[in-house]
Amino acid sequence: MTPILLTLACADFELSPSYGPADDNAGWDADSGSEYEPGDDTGDFGSETESDFLKLSPTATQAYVFVVNSSRNTVSRISVPELDVLTTEVGVNPKVATTSSDYAKAVVFNAGSDSLSVIDAETMESVEVQIRSNFNNMLLSPDGVWALVYNDADLPTEGSTGYLQSFNEISLVNTETGEHSAMAVGFHPRQARFTPDSGQLVLVAEQWMAVLDLRVTSLTPQLIELSEDELDPPAAEEVLIEPTGRFAFVRQYGETRLAVVDLDEGTLERVDIGLNPTDMDLSADGSQAIVVSRGSGELHLIDTQDPTGPQRIVALPPSEILGSLLLSPDGTQGVLYTTAAPVARYTTWNLADDTLTVRRLEKPVASASVSPTGGTLLFFHDETNDPDAATTSPFHDKPAITMVDLDSHLQNALVLPTMPSAAANSHDGHFGFFIMDGVSSLAVLRYDHLLFDEIALRSEPVHVGVLPESTYAYVNQEHALGRLSFYDPDTESLQTITGFELNAGIEH
Repeated sequence: MTPILLTLACADFELSPSYGPADDNAGWDADSGSEYEPGDDTGDFGSETESDFLKLSPTATQAYVFVVNSSRNTVSRISVPELDVLTTEVGVNPKVATTSSDYAKAVVFNAGSDSLSVIDAETMESVEVQIRSNFNNMLLSPDGVWALVYNDADLPTEGSTGYLQSFNEISLVNTETGEHSAMAVGFHPRQARFTPDSGQLVLVAEQWMAVLDLRVTSLTPQLIELSEDELDPPAAEEVLIEPTGRFAFVRQYGETRLAVVDLDEGTLERVDIGLNPTDMDLSADGSQAIVVSRGSGELHLIDTQDPTGPQRIVALPPSEILGSLLLSPDGTQGVLYTTAAPVARYTTWNLADDTLTVRRLEKPVASASVSPTGGTLLFFHDETNDPDAATTSPFHDKPAITMVDLDSHLQNALVLPTMPSAAANSHDGHFGFFIMDGVSSLAVLRYDHLLFDEIALRSEPVHVGVLPESTYAYVNQEHALGRLSFYDPDTESLQTITGFELNAGIEH
């Protein structure tokens, strides 16, 4: 296929936190504000929400950035540092593009045509492989050989459905040979992980874990039952695999025990983790699995090489609702908060001495992230208000974003016209970028000083990303013939390319 010059676009992003199953203040005593008794949490607050702005971001190699164009059924490649744009046709309604670890190829999930396109990163030649229908997510193995496509129960369905639908199936494609394997696993897969060596694939569904050995010729899932309750099993919400690839840890909503699966032996054991675990992360070095038990107000630290051995348990502040955990990249600090109740506070955790400090925010948290260097904490807030906040507050009924210095905990909260639709961080960790639907500007966050800039754009942005080996941000914008802007925060310069089909040049 001959590459052609076309316009750019990208997948939509939706940030949709939930504050409970029915009432925004379910289980929350608005009169007393922070009154909450650990041990009473039986799920009234609902699950914690982890929104990842970068989940469907364009994928960068050392030399290229790949961007899906859903409306035109194409994928565009931006060359670095030349900023040349080259586009090739793929399947219908491409949604996700990712590259192999050796940067040799990009793999694209085409939701509308139920196919994958495997693109040579250098030549832009592509091969299309048909897969099963009704899928909405794709995951590439660390070595880039295997592409998993499935229907993630936590995402809206994107694939074509026809008259018959299944929510148990997956497609597994060998991107080197083009061989496609389809199989049924447990109902409503929720999360998937490859082992670090790409030798095995693990999927968790509502009641089952499916383990596939990718080192053998015949791919057959080994099913491991995660719950003895056949009628009303607790939903498996999260799976982690420790760095050696031997143990997988599965957190189930409302379950008081963590499922630990020995992937070498295919056996399952359970360890106690307190009431209503709502989040789970690996420590920076992978030596510990850390579980947040919101119901009992505890952190459970589990040795990943001796999962059934003694645990370290940290008691959380008894007045706080804490269900989500972020760890700094260096593993020295943790940040605890909740997205399941309108609580305008967060708690910092010093891992060295287990000191816990409760800190105030202007608004409840919709999602959070940490800058790549770990120096700055970023909270996103929607229109939900703290029940104790005054209606005269400039943040009342408005979305916002808060930058927090993780050393001094100095804050800078910004009122927004609408929620961000996409965000990205510079690779050096000094800058953040985000865009908003209907707002023709690029927001630049200067993490070192907790300041921001707003850069006017010529049309509404569609997506934002960062070019590799640089601090440049790029922004796709709405335009009949395509518009792409590049912003350098170091020099505060903006360059725009308009009209790829007309082969237009850079406009300063």
